Amino acid sequence: MAEIELSILQRDCLNRHLATKELLGAEINAWQTKRNAKQAKANWLFTAKDARIKLHKLYPTT
Repeated sequence: MAEIELSILQRDCLNRHLATKELLGAEINAWQTKRNAKQAKANWLFTAKDARIKLHKLYPTT
């Protein structure tokens, strides 16, 4: 899930040069506020159980 959010952040907000850390922080905070207000949801195409079957090497069951 974190990878998805970071990808969206990069696409929406970090696709340009930001001169200072302060400006970067301000841009990220503004983006986060808008993103949270949208209440964006992930549209998963399969269940966790299906993912474990398909990606069994990445998600071993012990």
